Amino acid sequence: MKQVLSIVTFLLISTLSHAQDITQGTWYNEEKTGKIQFFKQGDKINGKIVWLKEPNENGKPRLDKENPDAKLKTRPLLGLMNLKNFVSTGKGTWEDGEVYDPKNGKTYSCKMTLVSPTQLDVRGFIGISIIGRTSKFTKAD
Repeated sequence: MKQVLSIVTFLLISTLSHAQDITQGTWYNEEKTGKIQFFKQGDKINGKIVWLKEPNENGKPRLDKENPDAKLKTRPLLGLMNLKNFVSTGKGTWEDGEVYDPKNGKTYSCKMTLVSPTQLDVRGFIGISIIGRTSKFTKAD
């Protein structure tokens, strides 16, 4: 009986820790117009745009034209790192990061919460978390 309980406990812990690893696979944004791939860089988690439903505009790759920095307005959206510097709390949440919204060229403080293995809540805010908006990402693969 102890062996069965130990095996069940091990499987449960393994499943939960794998479910909390958002770096496995890609995630759709809420509108399903783009996919984000998260990756570890040192002890931080970052995310970059790896797929766009409409990757081109006027026959050319879509650019970061809303960026307030004139030097960055010509960079392509595909491959753009728009989620940066998240630190895991170890409880299925990542904090102290920032999200860049290429639709308006603004950067917000951000935290992420894994609601389920297929849903990630990404909350961008100014100052405190109460003043912000949550976008629901869904597992793409």
